[in-house]
Amino acid sequence: MRRIRYCVASSLDGYIAGPKGEADWIIMDPDIDFEAIFNQFDTFLMGRRTYEGMPKGGNADPHVRTLVFSRTLRQQDHRDVTIVADRADEILTELRAQPGKDIWLFGGGSLFSSLLAIGQVDAVEVAIIPVLLGGGIPLLPAPAVRRTLSLKGQRVYHTGIVSLEYDVNNSAAKMKSGKKTARSR
Repeated sequence: MRRIRYCVASSLDGYIAGPKGEADWIIMDPDIDFEAIFNQFDTFLMGRRTYEGMPKGGNADPHVRTLVFSRTLRQQDHRDVTIVADRADEILTELRAQPGKDIWLFGGGSLFSSLLAIGQVDAVEVAIIPVLLGGGIPLLPAPAVRRTLSLKGQRVYHTGIVSLEYDVNNSAAKMKSGKKTARSR
């Protein structure tokens, strides 16, 4: 089963973007192998605001599928991506069962919160950037569900970035929605 991993940069005070959506505070550490990270995924999930903030066209990889979660965008206006307006749980369950690499939940605290609530996030991987923004877009906007996490890895970079990797305990979410996990069978 493919895993959905929320990989994101966050300020030390818990923001994934500044008050105006800015990301100029994110350090590009030369010791982080971004190519190796991107090669772990063949599908991106993002919300409308993240999608609209990305450069159009450019060097999009034709081997990477992108799903944009939006109730306002129309599929016919965005042929380069798949627009998901409803049935997220069903669509993601089907997607995860297909062969392929892991799925990157890319940006968007609101989408993260929504998918976490339905038990569709398997891992949270946060690069803590050594900066205090004092406000902005939170990593997990309220209201949100509580989930327990298990630390799977950590690394400290010379720039002060701390990378933390956690697995999400989704057993409570799956049981609540009527799904059975391998542990609950």
